[in-house]
Amino acid sequence: MATDTLASPAVTGSGTTKIYKNFIDGEWVESSTGETFENRNPADTRDLVGIFQKSGKADVDTAIEAAQRAYVKWRMVPAPKRAEIVFRAAEMLLERKEQYARDMTREMGKVIKETRGDTQEAIDTAYYMAGEGRRMFGPTTPSELPNKFAMAVRNPLGVCAMITPWNFPMAIPSWKLLPAIVCGNTCVIKPAQDTPLSTYNLVQTLSDAGVPHGVINIVSGFGSKIGAPLMDHPLVRAISLTGSTEVGRIVGTAAAKNFKHCSLELGGKNPMIVLDDANLDLALDGGLWGGFGTTGQRCTATSRIIVQKGVYSEFVDRYVERAKKLKVGNGLDESVEMGPAVNEAQMKTDLDYVEIGKSEGAKLLCGGNRLDQGDYKYGWFLEPTVFGDVDPKMRIAQEEIFGPVVSIIPCDDLDQAIEIANDIDYGLSSALYTKDVNKAFRAMRDLYAGITYINAPTIGAEVHLPFGGVKATGNGHREGGIGAIDFYTEWKSIYVDYSDTLQRAQIDNAD
Repeated sequence: MATDTLASPAVTGSGTTKIYKNFIDGEWVESSTGETFENRNPADTRDLVGIFQKSGKADVDTAIEAAQRAYVKWRMVPAPKRAEIVFRAAEMLLERKEQYARDMTREMGKVIKETRGDTQEAIDTAYYMAGEGRRMFGPTTPSELPNKFAMAVRNPLGVCAMITPWNFPMAIPSWKLLPAIVCGNTCVIKPAQDTPLSTYNLVQTLSDAGVPHGVINIVSGFGSKIGAPLMDHPLVRAISLTGSTEVGRIVGTAAAKNFKHCSLELGGKNPMIVLDDANLDLALDGGLWGGFGTTGQRCTATSRIIVQKGVYSEFVDRYVERAKKLKVGNGLDESVEMGPAVNEAQMKTDLDYVEIGKSEGAKLLCGGNRLDQGDYKYGWFLEPTVFGDVDPKMRIAQEEIFGPVVSIIPCDDLDQAIEIANDIDYGLSSALYTKDVNKAFRAMRDLYAGITYINAPTIGAEVHLPFGGVKATGNGHREGGIGAIDFYTEWKSIYVDYSDTLQRAQIDNAD
């Protein structure tokens, strides 16, 4: 949990609390404001993870200017050489994985097995993007004229601004930073105020691997004090945001005014369909992991489960029974299966939606309460919560909650299930459990989402495939795989005429 304080940047308490500074032009520096904020463990708010800079516009401007200076040289470094640095960073991340995972659990709350996975995703992204430094292919094509060569190459954009969320505080920054720098761009990143340490750990590793001064810069702080200067600065040529749809609309509008490239990865309300012929044991495993992994705090979380009526009662009974048994607690305990909400505000949002669901007439089958006894009282814990007999038009079935609240919706058949799944503002991830290959292929075709899983939950994307969604989930760009390379480069078409005569294209040249 991040709390806004006015403390001076100095060691506090016992003298062991770490003060983290902004990283600008290769140096760790205090903010121009002289203000800081605390980063506390959401599972135990007595645990102060660190103190971070509460920056202002002057810090953003300084970081962008450093990035612009670095860009002049960095763009000229051959892409394979840029990629070699990223490969070294992958090797270092692998060595540091356990410590970084433990840091992440302390600041974000999700269980240690998941934070190891988050760190591993950054490692995987680094290895993949290191390979892209030797690919970055462009097409060659025949010219319509003789003795003329035609091709297209990728060019970097310039300074890229990045605003990242708290739920995957190392993986998602890696999705943005690593392809950007391999492509020859420079970066200024604002980490989420709830989870800045994991981004600092990633950037420290990249610096240790040899990324030159100014290529990557971190400015920590709050909301519009950082975001608006990043978006509006004339030297910033691209903006990448992972966040809410509401913030995405603001960022997209600001970017459009100045013709900046803009990638928006926003919300989700993801359906998992379970048909009568499904392997119920497998579907239950997937639904529990998708619904309560990361405490439901994923844009791809399985927040809606649409179950065919032939197996509805059995599925609901077994799902609720297992949800009640999930062990909730501090994620550093290897036996814990679900951690806390990331902060008090998110916990209150979750509880508000529980009340909304009850008022709408959904059946609260389990959970719905804050856990606040014993050690729970020091954190933001909720019970795993399941609503049954949910109408698809209810708010709990339409709006992103971002917490451990799952809605189960009955359906008659696959056609109705797909209709329910698609009748939503979002379109990020989707899943279908069935043994019928014909139905599986119909779902792959007809589910309107950026991602579809067959016999797997709605979470679990891999770094070498495009990641993103449709409708209110984003603006058409993709992270991961070649989609990231596409965003962080511009095409340049090149023609070489070696005929030694004037040849006029696009006119009648039949002779």
